[in-house]
Amino acid sequence: MAKAKKRKKFFPVNIPVINKEIQILGYSLENLEGRQIKYDLTRVLRGKSTILNAKVRIKDDNAVAVPTKIKLMPYYLKRKIRKGTNYVEDSFSTECKDAKIRIKPFLITRRKVSRAVRKTLRQKARKELQEYAKSKNSEEIFKDVLQNDLQKPLSLKLKKTYPLSLCEIRVLKVEEFKDKKTSEKKKKNTKEQSKSKTTEKEPEKKTEKAKDAKE
Repeated sequence: MAKAKKRKKFFPVNIPVINKEIQILGYSLENLEGRQIKYDLTRVLRGKSTILNAKVRIKDDNAVAVPTKIKLMPYYLKRKIRKGTNYVEDSFSTECKDAKIRIKPFLITRRKVSRAVRKTLRQKARKELQEYAKSKNSEEIFKDVLQNDLQKPLSLKLKKTYPLSLCEIRVLKVEEFKDKKTSEKKKKNTKEQSKSKTTEKEPEKKTEKAKDAKE
């Protein structure tokens, strides 16, 4: 008897970052685990040419797309650059609550500025983004970038240095997701180290008190 061939089916995959559901072909729901997705967000963001990369994960018999990268297309940024202006870009990796991420901000000044001003803008933007990422997880950061909730306050803070005509995140990428076990181990190690330091200090204080009493 010839074996019946398995037929591919369409399975719904939820993308919570943009509150949308898409259909993906696969043999089974488990077969979609780890599948990479590319989604064009130009219509969703009303003309802002952006590509979203996501990874499918199965949670409670549901396929969910976890964002791993957002990229603004180069031709969109080229349109924004005008004559008599300067652009400032940077690339750095930082840590958020659940992952190590890479952020590439892109700034355009209203007029031409000196190299010193561009350097201060770059440094301030990096400092602000690093501080912001500490209190957020990766999904929250992706949401804030897509909803422009990160770029607006950043632009207002950088305005004190020099006013900008554009403040964008050119690339946001997850370099490495943190495991819950490893993060818990790190917390335990830091607690143990702090305890050991306090215990070392206590006998030193006692000996000092004893010396004072003898004198």
